[in-house]
Amino acid sequence: MIKEAYDAAIEVLKKCSTPHGFHAAYPGYNMVFARDAMIISLGASFFPYFKDTIKQSLLTLGKYQSEKGQIPNAVDKFSIRNHHVDFQSIDSSLWFIIGYLNYKKKFNDSTLYDKEKDKIQKAFNWLLHQDIGENGMLAQLPTTDWQDAFPHRYGYTINTQALWYKVLILMNKKQESEKLKLAVNNTSDIRLWDKNYYLSFRWKNHGSFREKSDWFDSLGNLLAIIFSLSDKQQSEKILGYIKKNKINEPYPIKSIFPPITKQSKHWQDYYLDSNSIPYNYLNAGIWTYIGGFYILALIKQKKFKEAEYQLEKLAEANLKYNFSEWLNGKTGREGNTEAEAKSVQGWNAGMYILAYQSLLRKKCLIS
Repeated sequence: MIKEAYDAAIEVLKKCSTPHGFHAAYPGYNMVFARDAMIISLGASFFPYFKDTIKQSLLTLGKYQSEKGQIPNAVDKFSIRNHHVDFQSIDSSLWFIIGYLNYKKKFNDSTLYDKEKDKIQKAFNWLLHQDIGENGMLAQLPTTDWQDAFPHRYGYTINTQALWYKVLILMNKKQESEKLKLAVNNTSDIRLWDKNYYLSFRWKNHGSFREKSDWFDSLGNLLAIIFSLSDKQQSEKILGYIKKNKINEPYPIKSIFPPITKQSKHWQDYYLDSNSIPYNYLNAGIWTYIGGFYILALIKQKKFKEAEYQLEKLAEANLKYNFSEWLNGKTGREGNTEAEAKSVQGWNAGMYILAYQSLLRKKCLIS
């Protein structure tokens, strides 16, 4: 089953491959999303025949970079819809830089990077200006990362800090990366580490009131492990929390835990539009692309037997529901009947390939 899903994942990437880059899904999300295309490329870069599609993804995103340097969230120029370019995203610029460095390393080719380095530097400079606290951490507005409809988190988020830490390492900013690591893990009043895992977000303190989350953000915590923002002991605690609370069941892995209900202090009325049902969509639904990051985190901690078991479960979920966007967090069944969600999702396939290749070599193969 593991190999069958691997072969199927390659076919998904072929379907999502277009002359202007990777579409997020086929036939549903027929546009180039920055985060989707870059995450897809982490797996696609194992195959020389996807090199040009990765290159075109980078060029498409760079073409529509804002004057200030921000990389678009999505370039929607290739369908019958009204053509437009969306921004309002902090992680698009982060994934864009990671994508370029991954391309350069995996294909041992610096030609594109050297040609486009001004755009890469411009994106990096835009990110530097998101450090409004002048403490090395990037601050963001609500719903300006991959969870762009839910939950309502803002300020310092673990997802963004983990990506920013990786970008600083890739850009050879050693002093800045050490400052960020200290802030996230140790600095009073702004640190995100909280006993067993990183807070999803934290912002200002107001006397006895603290603007911070009390739910577990799976992707942010897993990226912290994979990119070494957490140390070995912290990483063990994060993985232990996942296992204890069955966040990896019935398939890897739920987006958040626990789900947010109307009784939660974090509830927002706009959740009624698409996120009010627990264990559906972003409200603790299962996203198998994050499952790929979960397996990478297990490999990083040398838990190879557990990683293989989770890869088997991930293979089953992707094959059973044809790499569908998300699954119900309790039943594991396909969660949505809409055509876009039922489409084969490129990042599910890309991350499955990366997890498969990493387990094969018993090494976390992310640049």
